[in-house]
Amino acid sequence: MFERIAVLGLGKVGHLAAEMLAEAGFKVTGLDARKVSAPFPTQAVDVGDPVALAEALQGQQAVLSCLPYHLNIGVSTVAHGLGLHYFDLTEDVPTTRHIRKLAETAKGLMAPQCGLAPGFIGIVGADLAAQFDHVRALRLRVGALPQNPTGLLGYAFNWSPEGVVNEYLNDCEVIEEGVLKSVSAMEWTETIHIDGMPLEAFTTSGGLGTMCETYLGRIDNLDYKTMRYPGHVRLMNFFFHELLMRENRAEAGRILTNAKPPVEDDVVYVHAAAEGMTDQGLRRREFVKAYYPIEIAGKMRTAIAWTTSASVVAVIEMVRKGDLPGQGFLKQEDIPLAPYLATRTGSYYAKGAR
Repeated sequence: MFERIAVLGLGKVGHLAAEMLAEAGFKVTGLDARKVSAPFPTQAVDVGDPVALAEALQGQQAVLSCLPYHLNIGVSTVAHGLGLHYFDLTEDVPTTRHIRKLAETAKGLMAPQCGLAPGFIGIVGADLAAQFDHVRALRLRVGALPQNPTGLLGYAFNWSPEGVVNEYLNDCEVIEEGVLKSVSAMEWTETIHIDGMPLEAFTTSGGLGTMCETYLGRIDNLDYKTMRYPGHVRLMNFFFHELLMRENRAEAGRILTNAKPPVEDDVVYVHAAAEGMTDQGLRRREFVKAYYPIEIAGKMRTAIAWTTSASVVAVIEMVRKGDLPGQGFLKQEDIPLAPYLATRTGSYYAKGAR
């Protein structure tokens, strides 16, 4: 049991996650580099300074980092040193490797990758896989998109531009025909239809979290892809590779965010499908949802903000209740779906789905 938690990074996702934690009965303190007005206590702290951060975290029992991924190595190290539970939303593979190493000597739980992908999609995928005697393929897809796209890209940067650029350029782990492989991002393009809406899906980095390691030798084919409106991946390949913007990721993120700013009317598509053998023979089972903005605490929240926030807060609720371990390293695929959705915050996934 624990109740005191610090939320680092009070952007849309961090602020909402802090509000959800407070609603769930936690004593929340928000930390950000700037002064932020909120219905919970906040402090302005240089979160990149380990000494200042350690001082600000005195008296806390847990940390949720909603900061850009490149800050999480430092934050997790400070949390580990103070013996705190640690949670984050990162999709960055090297960051997760660092946190996993810390978990070997942790007094608390080290739980990275608790967002939407990796995170929720892995929990759903593991639940599907468990319904088969043998899984020949597990395909996981997520798309966070504007409901009313404009322009050739058909996109809006409702998520961190650093995170999007990172996942578009870093190599991706997959299992193909029982072999663990590393493949390029923005490849293996396919078309998926959700409620008649055509979407293109392509490989991106980090969405599987630790699943390839967990399911190697147990699942024949496993991959994760991002979904976008048709034509997006061709233009992004042109931008990053033919124009060589891959050589300047920070500038690439600035250009893209300036061209395609956030929107309020968004949608998050989740498409998970498993095929394999059951006692009834070869079967295919799917989890397909579209999540839309909903009202939480008197305000309308974007789909990407509330799905990401709800994902990590539901995990934190389960840890507090004792439904998940309180020490070591937590894999998302080890989180059972039904108790997760039964938490106060996890129940939002039923309210916001169509």
